[in-house]
Amino acid sequence: MTLDLQSPAATIARLADGIEDERLDDPTPCTRYTIRDLLSHLVGLTAAFRDAARKEFGPSTQTAPGGTMPALDPRWRDLLSRQLPELVDAWRKPDAWEGETQAGGVTLPAEIMGLVAHNELVLHGWDLARALGRDYTVDTANLDASLAFLTPPPDADHSVDAPVDAQGLFARAVPLPADAPLLDRVVALAGRAPNWPAAV
Repeated sequence: MTLDLQSPAATIARLADGIEDERLDDPTPCTRYTIRDLLSHLVGLTAAFRDAARKEFGPSTQTAPGGTMPALDPRWRDLLSRQLPELVDAWRKPDAWEGETQAGGVTLPAEIMGLVAHNELVLHGWDLARALGRDYTVDTANLDASLAFLTPPPDADHSVDAPVDAQGLFARAVPLPADAPLLDRVVALAGRAPNWPAAV
């Protein structure tokens, strides 16, 4: 499977453009992160997943996420404006999705890693939009892909209080009606309250 990352990447680029410095310490729906932390995370992951697609392994792909978010690089605007399109272009090459690759110190089938990279863009783009009080839109195909990625398999053990993914990347899913909008279902599966900040 291949998936185009252009829509969520372009949305992040649009949202990041013009962020005022005084907003950097504002909270986001990703409860561990301020806007500053979220931007630092995006700078790191765009480089890591770009290099994962290229199979260019080194510090960007071998370094596991730490408990403390690294300081936001003062060049973050330039870095994001360059790395987002590089990430998109890297995952548009068919061989990016073949074999195995590495990011965050973890080795996975490249097809799965591409879906992880895509999902990071979709969710953190929404986090950034909500934190800034701006509209969030991505292509329906991208939301469908994230919904499929985040939905537990039918035989999953629901008896324990566990996150939806095996790596513990997300908080426990937020219950929603079955007829909730697609975007709401995606972010709820990743542990976000779709009506944030009203629910926090």
